Amino acid sequence: MKILMYSVRGDEQAAIQAWAAEHEIQVDTNDLEFHPETADLVKGYDGLVIQQRSAIGGDASLYQKLVDGGLKQLTSRTAGVDTIDIPAAKAAGLVVTNVPAYSPNSVAEMAVTQTMRLIRNLELFDQRVAQQNFQWAGLQAREIRSLTVGIIGAGRIGGTAARLFHGLGARVIAYDVVRHPELEDVLTYVDTKEDLLRQADVVDLHVDLNASSAGLIDAAALHLMKNDAFIINASRGPVVVISALVEALKAGEIAGCALDTVEGEEALFNQNHQGEVLQDTNVAQLMQMPNVIITPHVGFYTNLAVKNMVEISLNDVVTILNGGTTGHAC
Repeated sequence: MKILMYSVRGDEQAAIQAWAAEHEIQVDTNDLEFHPETADLVKGYDGLVIQQRSAIGGDASLYQKLVDGGLKQLTSRTAGVDTIDIPAAKAAGLVVTNVPAYSPNSVAEMAVTQTMRLIRNLELFDQRVAQQNFQWAGLQAREIRSLTVGIIGAGRIGGTAARLFHGLGARVIAYDVVRHPELEDVLTYVDTKEDLLRQADVVDLHVDLNASSAGLIDAAALHLMKNDAFIINASRGPVVVISALVEALKAGEIAGCALDTVEGEEALFNQNHQGEVLQDTNVAQLMQMPNVIITPHVGFYTNLAVKNMVEISLNDVVTILNGGTTGHAC
C-alpha cells in the first residue's frame, strides 16, 4: 500500500513519519496543491490525501481519471470540503472523507482568545505602547461575565466554545438549525439569527461553508448588531460579506472584529507579502482599522490538531482501501 499526501507542511512531517513507521505503510508527500496539472503525480499510489484552500478545479473527468487509475477514495485532512466537487467525485465512485473533529478545542480556544483581546482593548493598548504612550484613558475593558455571547453554529466547535465562554461566566445564546440538548446546560437557543444578532455583545461564528451559510453575515445582519458589539469569525471567510463588514466598521455600526478567515484569503494567507501593495482593497482597509484583528487562518494550527488531522485522514484511507467504512464520509 502506498499513499500520497499533497500540500504537506514541514510541521506535519513528524506525525506522518511516525504514523507510516507504526503502520509499515509507505507515505510520500509533496508541497503542491491537488489540481488537474498536478494530478498525474498520484499515478502508482493507492491512496490520496489533500489539504488546500483553493478549489481543485477541472471538471468531472478529473475524478473519473482517479478512479480509472485505481483510486477508491479522496481524503481531505480538513473539516471543510468545499474545495472538492463532492457530487462529481461520488458519481465517479470515489469515497470522499474529511476530518470533521481534529480538535474542536483549537478553534474554540482561538475564538475565546480573540474575544478576550477585543473586550480588554489589548490590540489598542499594543498600538499605544508601541508608540511609547502608556496612558489608559478611554480604554476601559468589559468583563466577560457582563456580556452575552451569541454563537451561530453550535456544533462540535461552537459547542466547545459555548462551554468555554460559559465557564468564564458569560451568558451564552446560540442559533443553529440543529439543536443539541446536551448543550442546554451552558447555552440558551434562540429561534432566529436575527434574535441572536440583536441580543449578543459578541457574535461568534462556527458554521460550515455551504449554500445557506455563504453571505450569512451581510449588511442587513450587521445593521441588526449592537453598536458596541464585536464579531468573531473563525469559520470560513465567505460567511461574512467583507465589503459589508468594512462599511459597517466605518459607520460605527459595530465596535470591532477578529477575523481568522476572510473572503479571498487563498491569495493572501500563508504567504509573505511584505513590501507589496495589497491587491485586496477590503483586507487592506481592515488592516488599517485599530479595532480589527486579522490572523491568517491559524485557529486550527495547534500541536494536537495537526497530529490528529494527519492520523485521522491516513487511518480513513487504510480503512477504505481495506474495504471498510468510516464515519467521516461526506
